Amino acid sequence: MKLRTISINNLRRRKAKMAFLTIGLMVGIATIVTLLTLTASMSSDIGKKMDEFGANILIMPQSNDLSMSYGGISLGRVTFDQREIREADLAKIATIKNNKNILAVSPKVLGGVRLGDRDALLVGVNFDNELKMKQWWRIFGELPKKEGEILLGSSAADTAHLTPGDTVQLGGRSVTVAGVLEQTGSQDDSLVFMPLAGAQKLLGKEGRITLVEVAALCSGCPIGDMVVQIAEKLPEAKVTAIQQVVESRLQTLDHFKRFAFAVAGVVIFIGSLIVFVTMMGSVTERTTEIGVFRAIGFRRNHIIRIILLEAALVSLLAGILGYLAGMGGAKAVLPFMAETRDAALVWDTTVMAGSIALSLIVGMAASLYPALHASRIDPTEALRAL
Repeated sequence: MKLRTISINNLRRRKAKMAFLTIGLMVGIATIVTLLTLTASMSSDIGKKMDEFGANILIMPQSNDLSMSYGGISLGRVTFDQREIREADLAKIATIKNNKNILAVSPKVLGGVRLGDRDALLVGVNFDNELKMKQWWRIFGELPKKEGEILLGSSAADTAHLTPGDTVQLGGRSVTVAGVLEQTGSQDDSLVFMPLAGAQKLLGKEGRITLVEVAALCSGCPIGDMVVQIAEKLPEAKVTAIQQVVESRLQTLDHFKRFAFAVAGVVIFIGSLIVFVTMMGSVTERTTEIGVFRAIGFRRNHIIRIILLEAALVSLLAGILGYLAGMGGAKAVLPFMAETRDAALVWDTTVMAGSIALSLIVGMAASLYPALHASRIDPTEALRAL
């Protein structure tokens, strides 16, 4: 009779005990898989939201500020020696080492104008690049396609009582309202947008840029390195990374990762205890059976292999079921923990292989002492119970 046949037959005879062992180890593996998958899925979701958020690198002209005060009274800050960004220099951004991580570069020119009989802030943009960064924009009407057309923020349109198709005086010239932004809850609601070239001409800033927003694909991209690289290409500009938006989320996720690993360690320890106690009980119950095996010529290593093979079969089944249960649990919990309801579940083959391997390692390691104990049973002592 082959050793694996003995192991399989023994598992069949002790179905209840082996089911308890399988469930105990499966719960531990499922917990680990759930926590690791949730962490990976939440990280992926935050990364995607960072990519969709828009600009995460801001380029502005260098300037020197002087704080003015007299007699204990603050008179504000005075800006002097302000340098400008030349539009022609923006091509250098595409030559940085990490240029493949750049999604869009959106230059802007800003200036105060009169919209009808009211003051307004005009922003000249490249609409194609702006929409890549601001994917949440919803427009009633159409995008401006030529210099004589503008796009109004919702608040600016309400204040001036304008709708798409209306004509209004902007900075002394007649323009047409091509579209109106739906409310965004941001500063965009109060702005007037116009094609970059037209805004530069209207403001008398041809070839000059007020600021540049850069959208980087930042799921793992080196934002800090990109800031340094852009600053080297544009020494006359101030380059900063906008990271505060996601910093708190990333810190929370980091704490959750640590908690997940701590829980995983506790669960694995409990699972190994369950395996150890169950296998020791099984060995004690089978003292006579093991004594018979030894009496008919089974060596100590045969006994060890029988016990470990049983543990390996149970652990393999627990690993597979634990992975499936863990993925199911992660799928159920993810909508409540991720940033968005439609967050995608990350199916990682490494987690699958690791969960099965971990189950085997824990099961085999916890069964090693019971196997050694079984191999040391004296056949004469065991046979006395017959």
